[in-house]
Amino acid sequence: MSEPGTTFVGPLGSTIHCLRADPETVAAVAGLDWNESFRRVCLDPVRGVITLMAPSRLHEDLTAGFEDLVDAAADVLHRAAKRLRQTRLRGPGDPPGTGLEPDCAFYVGDTALSYSAALAEGASSADAFLAENAPDLVVEVEITHADRGKIERYRDLGVREFWRIEGRTGDRVVLRARFFALGRGVAPRAIEASEVLPGLTPEDMCEAVESVRQSVGLLDRRQAVSRIVRRRQEASFRVREEGPGYEVRRTGRAAP
Repeated sequence: MSEPGTTFVGPLGSTIHCLRADPETVAAVAGLDWNESFRRVCLDPVRGVITLMAPSRLHEDLTAGFEDLVDAAADVLHRAAKRLRQTRLRGPGDPPGTGLEPDCAFYVGDTALSYSAALAEGASSADAFLAENAPDLVVEVEITHADRGKIERYRDLGVREFWRIEGRTGDRVVLRARFFALGRGVAPRAIEASEVLPGLTPEDMCEAVESVRQSVGLLDRRQAVSRIVRRRQEASFRVREEGPGYEVRRTGRAAP
């Protein structure tokens, strides 16, 4: 190891071990079964980082909530979606066993349909599809200093959109979200609303996830998200209906 490791507790109560190492060391330890002891593992030879997380109950609860939320939102928006569970994302030149393991990852739209077709063909076709196609959307629900540079890694892997969720605990969970559009060769771009799930804002998602977490069935989750989506669509429709208005000239005639 090139530097001493550090252990700390994240803002949502997860225990995180972060080790700095050269790429050769990261590749050498990739054959170990880290997931026996740690639910979330990042072995990144590019950044030279080994991150081992023992997630808190709240971390896992929020992860499950956002998985259900994206599924329900895609359904309401009539878009195909396919969640990827515990998938390690790596570049074509990265050693086997290494990669980033996001909290949530999804194919949405055409890639979701193509991945479903690959699954129907068999495990080898699905594995090949995963190796060649990055998720459309990645969500991280507990951000720490160990994640520095991770958004650029997702960008370089071909991920289209990244949701960064920040929270703090207390009498109640307070969440804040930021959305970023990613494109190869350009800096991550903060966006006011999702482009993968059109029109939905970070505030919408934080509000909806609380309702989703409290729901007790698939129908309840879908209805909770549907209310948010309909409200956003109605607000957008009103803005288009109102238009830019009219400007009154000195002649007294209204000009569009």
